[in-house]
Amino acid sequence: MVKKLFSSKKSITNNRTLQSVLIVIVIACLLTPRNLHAQSATVDTTKAMAPLIQQVAAKTTYPKTIGYLSFIIPVVTFNKNATTFNFNGTTSIGFPVGVNVLYSDRFGFSYEFTPTIKSTGGANGTSKVSNVLFDPGTMFRFDHGFTIITRLAFETSGRYGFTPVFNQVYARSKYVNYFVALSLPARFGNSEVPSLGMNVQFGFTFN
Repeated sequence: MVKKLFSSKKSITNNRTLQSVLIVIVIACLLTPRNLHAQSATVDTTKAMAPLIQQVAAKTTYPKTIGYLSFIIPVVTFNKNATTFNFNGTTSIGFPVGVNVLYSDRFGFSYEFTPTIKSTGGANGTSKVSNVLFDPGTMFRFDHGFTIITRLAFETSGRYGFTPVFNQVYARSKYVNYFVALSLPARFGNSEVPSLGMNVQFGFTFN
């Protein structure tokens, strides 16, 4: 009787041990996929956030100053007495150089100087710097490289006025951005009638 009781207790103990081992194995099996999934999620989250981290690191700090070079071609000038086209007996080309001070993604201020060379054809043809223009202005920056610049204008010829400019960046590289602009200069003073012109400008800014 004692032997049977001892054998029964031993069997119960073995069964409980076996059950405990099975429970541990089941728990381990259940926990292992969750741990792997957590690690995978951590790696995936890190990969997903990498571009965002790079964008934050590369975010532009303001104010930022950039210089630019360009040339400008006056196309036509209107006043109440006449309409004058460029390349019609005389040729004028300007060379605007300037500095843009950017205060945010949406606003900046531009300082620009433009010497203009004027040449005349014929036997007695001449070429000279006929005018120097100083035209500072505010920059209103929009998406996709589009900017509207409202410039004041002060010319050594005695004329003054204002010039709205519509500027578009059309190509970008590591060191420079290329732009094209359309400007509409309005001029007054120096005992001449008011005039309105249309110019086309091409240039590049230094990044």
